[in-house]
Order: sequence, then C-alpha cells, then structure tokens
Amino acid sequence: MAGNFWQSSHYQQWVLDKQDLVRERSHDLGILTDDEYQKIFIFFSNFIQILGEQLKLRQQVIATATVYFKRFYARNSLKCIDPLLLAPTCVFLASKVEEFGVISNSRLISTCQTVVKNKFSYAYTQEFPYRSNHILECEFYLLENLDCCLIVYQPYRPLLQLVQDIGHEDQLLALAWRVVNDSLRTDVCLLYPPYQIAIGCLQIACVILQKDLKSWFAELNVDIEKIQEIARYVISLFEMWKTYDEKKDIQALLAKIPKPKTQPSR
Repeated sequence: MAGNFWQSSHYQQWVLDKQDLVRERSHDLGILTDDEYQKIFIFFSNFIQILGEQLKLRQQVIATATVYFKRFYARNSLKCIDPLLLAPTCVFLASKVEEFGVISNSRLISTCQTVVKNKFSYAYTQEFPYRSNHILECEFYLLENLDCCLIVYQPYRPLLQLVQDIGHEDQLLALAWRVVNDSLRTDVCLLYPPYQIAIGCLQIACVILQKDLKSWFAELNVDIEKIQEIARYVISLFEMWKTYDEKKDIQALLAKIPKPKTQPSR
C-alpha cells in the first residue's frame, strides 16, 4: 500500500476532472438539484460509516468503501444500481481489498437489516430488501466499473507524516483526522490526490484550533490554490450541515432518486 502513488491506478485513472464529473452526473442533475444530490451522498456515506462501525471495521476500510461508492456513481447514474444495495457491496469488497478479512454474507445482511431498522428507520419504512445473492451479483458490476482499480490511497498516512513534522500535536491530529473523515462526504476524494486532501484538512483544523502555522505551510512545496479549493469543499459541507435536518428531509429526497428498472421482491 505504501507503493508509489504517482504510478498507481488511483492517480492515473481516478483523479477526475471537475467538468467530467459534472457531465457524468447530468442525467441525475436533471432530476435532482446539486444540493439534493450532495445530501443523498452524505446520507449514504453516513450509512457506510455506521454499517462499517457495526461490523467493527477499521476507518481505512470504511473510507475505501466510501471511495468505491463515489467512484461508481462518478461514472453511472443513480438509476443503474440502488444505492442501498451498492453501499453494503462496497463495504464487502473493501474489507477484502484492505485485508481486513471477508465478512460472511449472512453477517453482512443481518447487520444491514439491523442498521436499517435501528439507525435509519427515519429514512426507510420497510426492512432491508436485499439478500446475499444480490450483493454478490452487485460486486461483479462494481468490479467492472472500477476497472479492477481497487487500491485506494487515503489521506490518513500523509496526515500522520505532516503532523509528525509539525511536532507532538495530539489535539491537532485528532481534529484533522475527523475533518478527513468529513471530507469523504464531499467530492474531494474524486478530484484531488490524498496528500493535498491531508494538507487541506490540516489547514482547517489549524483554523478551528487557532494555531498559527502559516510559516510551516509556506514551506510546503504544494499548489496552494488546490489546497484552498479542498478547504472550500469541506467548509461548504459544514455550512450545509448547519441548516440541513436529515431526519426530516431524507425520505422525500430518497423518493426522488431515479430508480433501477427492477426491484427485488420483498
């Protein structure tokens, strides 16, 4: 995993252009506003996070699953596969790729059922409708669409190295780590290399903690404009969270999602 990022499929195939991303989403954005589209993806990022935590997965596995989810819909409409099916499929695949160990099908399905019933009853009135055969079939579609590019470089490792360079800063690391987790609810993981995301999130953490590290940041050999763009994505997410009541709004948003042609029998 510590191989060369610049030679990886992540860099060569999966650092996307903003214009391409907008073009690929044009079908869905004809039905949903940009704001609604982002809120739906925040919801499913939260779903993956909670499912991963219930399965006792490491954050790295959860982050990789979230990136797979975003990559799939970066090239496909929401109507191709129900996000409620793709989300656990991404968790299933990421746990194998990140060498966490295979989650048994029955445990995955029963955990999905529990999570939908106990944590997301405000979004879904019926029980989780999919079974293990749906997950396994969906995994083939996911692998094909990811073009088997399964190694995902995350911002956590460069973040650790950056904070180490600053000095012993436990509070700064803890907050920046949380900001990196929050950044998974934006498009930055599709648009920027992970070391830039780490720097952008670190900058936000410094502002929140009122730490003046301007001279340290000035010595970094990075494109500061890109860092500012990343910070803007994350700050606009924080701004949205101030007024967005997911529990109240999400059912109506999920109902607006363009649906796959066939639904499983319940």
